[in-house]
Amino acid sequence: MPKPDLDGIDRRIIAELQADARLTNVELADRVGLSPSPCLRRVKRLEQEGYIDGYRAALRRDRVGLGFSAFLAVKIDGHANERAIKFEEAVGAMPEVIACHLVSGEADYLLEVIVPDLEHYQRFLVGTLLNLPIIREVRTNIAIQTVKAGAPLPLKHLE
Repeated sequence: MPKPDLDGIDRRIIAELQADARLTNVELADRVGLSPSPCLRRVKRLEQEGYIDGYRAALRRDRVGLGFSAFLAVKIDGHANERAIKFEEAVGAMPEVIACHLVSGEADYLLEVIVPDLEHYQRFLVGTLLNLPIIREVRTNIAIQTVKAGAPLPLKHLE
């Protein structure tokens, strides 16, 4: 895998924005040792080149009524590309699924599902997910406690 073409200042900009995306350009420029204009140009370039995907508010799930987290190991019937793409499109349209990964091992996909409670999870599983004809098996692991989530990406390999 080729190394991204980022210099030390670009890496510091990305690290600072991962830590606090609400920094003003002036604050960011000060933290990375640039004046505001070149800092803003670099941020715009990082956005345009796809290094920065977006800016989001990290919400406390329990405070917004979404305190039930489950991880689903999903096996699908067959692996024809067309059927898998339809599964991925269907899962992508489900707001309860906040992450979907194609994985190796026993399962084909690993889904992270967030809902208010067990009753909502049951409705989602039976009424939505299991209605997809391609699904062969679903195994659920319920999160008891979140120890770490939403951490910044580890960028040490860029140094």
